[in-house]
Amino acid sequence: MKRTRNIVVLLTILALVLSCCLAGCSKEKAPETVTPTEPTVRTIVDDAQREHTIPTEIKKVFSTSPVGTILLYTLDPELLIGWNYELREGEKEYILPELHSLPNLGGWYAKATCNTEELLKINPDIIISVGVIDEMAVSQADEIQEQIGIPVIIINGELAQFDKTYEFAGKLLNREKKAQELAAYCQKAISDAQNKSKTIAAEKRLKVYYAEGAAGLETDPRMSRHTEVLEMVGGVNVAEVSMKGGMGMTPVSLEQVLSWNPDVIISWNRTQGGYFDKIMTDPKWKGIAAVQNKNVYAVPSGPFNWFDRPPSANRILGIKWLGNLLYPDIYKYDMAKETKEFYKKFYHYDLTDEELTSLLKDAGGK
Repeated sequence: MKRTRNIVVLLTILALVLSCCLAGCSKEKAPETVTPTEPTVRTIVDDAQREHTIPTEIKKVFSTSPVGTILLYTLDPELLIGWNYELREGEKEYILPELHSLPNLGGWYAKATCNTEELLKINPDIIISVGVIDEMAVSQADEIQEQIGIPVIIINGELAQFDKTYEFAGKLLNREKKAQELAAYCQKAISDAQNKSKTIAAEKRLKVYYAEGAAGLETDPRMSRHTEVLEMVGGVNVAEVSMKGGMGMTPVSLEQVLSWNPDVIISWNRTQGGYFDKIMTDPKWKGIAAVQNKNVYAVPSGPFNWFDRPPSANRILGIKWLGNLLYPDIYKYDMAKETKEFYKKFYHYDLTDEELTSLLKDAGGK
């Protein structure tokens, strides 16, 4: 009995010691695992050497003009929060249906104004301004940024550097993989044109008139961003007129066009409200070599003009089209294949054979 009592006492003591040990251990703090947090902002320097603090993750973007809007659409349509104008039916045909209902917020280009009240309700992470970089572009970006309190990022939109445009945009928007794909396409198309144009002798270069406006009597001179495609492929812009700011389109007279006597005329198409359908039948134009030789073509358009309006990524396909049109023995492209590839890669759209025929029927049809 005594032995049993001793065992009970011993067990009680052991239980108390164990309880004390556990109590002591519980007072010691377990080591905490600290998970590093991702920074919510980052610093970037735009193409005008302006520094900005922007969100690390970019989800919503607006552009000051259609030039940047097209860039955004090609890179990632989900980033777009609105258009700069009301989409035409011919444009909607080739644009993803879910984007048709995005609001028209206007912008800061030509005569357009931005609906800043609606813009601020949507509250984009950043605004981009793509185009020529000069004092006016910088001043405008600074003014917009100060007015609405959202970073305005300037991106160089020069045609010859458009691969770099995509590379910068890809890093800015965290879309590097797609940007690299599109940049590589641009770089190849641009370098190919630059190399091919060097092989064209001066006496073989065709004189071209770009007929803009409802009467075909507005145009843009050499060195304008609206004629960069023509000069890149080796065509000679006959328009000896002064450079006009904004959207360009310097008025000219028919007498001037007659005196320039172009070998080829490229015109706005009917959906743009151009004079294409009438140039071949208007007796006032019949003295021009291009009309006499039936070398009058409409610039393909859908969703956007391939030549210049707006002067964005759409011009990359325009390089191949115009090079092939003017110098088919040098720019040996299968335009059916090239067009389908471009639309899928840039516009996220699979062209049918019927749509392809419609796009090219007044544009050389090759």
